[in-house]
Amino acid sequence: MADKPLQHQRKFDSRLRHSNQAHLPGQHAEGVPTTICRRIGFLLLEHFSMMAFTGAVDAIVTANLVSGKPLYSFETYSLEGSTVRSDLAINISVDGDLPSIPVKTLDVLIVCGGYRSKLEPARPTVEKLREAARHRIMLGGLWNGSYLLAHAGLLDGYACTVHPDSRAGLEEVCPQVKLLAHPFVIDRDRISSAGANSALSMMLAVIRNHHGEEVVRGVEEILSCDRTLDDLPDLPMTALADDPTLPAALRTVLQLMKNNIEEPLSIDDLAQHAQVSRRQIDRMFQHYMNATPARYYLETRITRARRLLQQTNEPITSIAIACGFSGAPHFSRCYREFFGVSPSQVGARRRRP
Repeated sequence: MADKPLQHQRKFDSRLRHSNQAHLPGQHAEGVPTTICRRIGFLLLEHFSMMAFTGAVDAIVTANLVSGKPLYSFETYSLEGSTVRSDLAINISVDGDLPSIPVKTLDVLIVCGGYRSKLEPARPTVEKLREAARHRIMLGGLWNGSYLLAHAGLLDGYACTVHPDSRAGLEEVCPQVKLLAHPFVIDRDRISSAGANSALSMMLAVIRNHHGEEVVRGVEEILSCDRTLDDLPDLPMTALADDPTLPAALRTVLQLMKNNIEEPLSIDDLAQHAQVSRRQIDRMFQHYMNATPARYYLETRITRARRLLQQTNEPITSIAIACGFSGAPHFSRCYREFFGVSPSQVGARRRRP
């Protein structure tokens, strides 16, 4: 039997909307036409940084996932040949070579360099980059890719950054370029990042400019789950309950909510455990979480239910009980109001080959 049309659509009020954004119906940035799909070309130099390249690509692919619409497409190109060797000694198949780059239809062209990439471009490379500039597309460089843009005279009067090992040479050869010791730089229609880690941040800044903060927060929620404050490899993954920028009492309440999903505590019980008043909890949640405590608790439980539906074979009734709902009908109605589909539809999609 087909589901009845939704009479009421709930929206996530709290910061948990970023965790669920890729699964919400009709997600796109406000005021941005849904038909826009920007084309990005990556010119891969020999020995290009694989990590910088994949960081940039990961950002745009995840932006498409989060929005539910193709915000970006990308193609890869070599200086010559059908493959390019990365800094990891892995050969990457590309979509075309330098002469085939369709600069008239691209929105962005990014030169991907690496520690051992050759930085003296041949004349055909310079001419192709200048052709792209004449069509007023955004030009960028990863690692030391902006070195080639500078050689072509396309960074004169612009600020940019390169990997520290290439900085001295660029200052000497192109003194008219404003070289900054920043992880990434965006100056009008020129973008550049200095290394592997900053490529992702640079692309997120570009996405933010194109599609707004909500899309970027959704991307960060997916890609930054394992980042710590000091980016140290051996520290546990952080969650909102571990965020040191939040008041200690609020972190205590968030942890209590997280640990009491199946049998939710009352707001008064939460206040008592955190040793604060009910009014203090209300104020903290409104200020830091943009939601009431009860609403945030509900969104926490429905988010866990969504993950269980997508990742386990548990019956809907079992998931409803495990997430603190009184029964399957109440859970199904609430889930559909948030996500636009019923729990049974989620299970059917997951089982579909």
